[in-house]
Amino acid sequence: MRFLAVIITGLSLIASAAHAFELLNKIGLPKEEYFIVQQIYSGWWIVGLLLPLAFLANVGNAITLRDNRTSMMVSIAAAALIALNLIIFMLFTQPANAATQNWTVQPENWEALRLQWEYSHAVNAAVNFLAFCCAVFASIR
Repeated sequence: MRFLAVIITGLSLIASAAHAFELLNKIGLPKEEYFIVQQIYSGWWIVGLLLPLAFLANVGNAITLRDNRTSMMVSIAAAALIALNLIIFMLFTQPANAATQNWTVQPENWEALRLQWEYSHAVNAAVNFLAFCCAVFASIR
């Protein structure tokens, strides 16, 4: 269970880290270029399925580590951070996706939606990284 918690949480970090690293190169693109670049994410929804799996793996890890209170609590923290990631996605990222029909429609407020989308992904990268750190720490104790 420890191995699964670390591996699945680490795999769930890949997409959010990619979003964070590309932010500075994309945030200033003109509208036409930005909407073209956004199409590289077509089909990335599938990696989002790793987040519920990471949540479950960390809950399972917490149960497995219940005899070690510190490790159990850190595993719970990892699961809570993954849950926070999903909440941020639902409150900020998904509404931007919906308003732009996954960046195929260019509404007038596209710049505000771009900021919302980009920064929600950046915050989620940090949240996901903390979850990964918690999963690793809980598992090596």
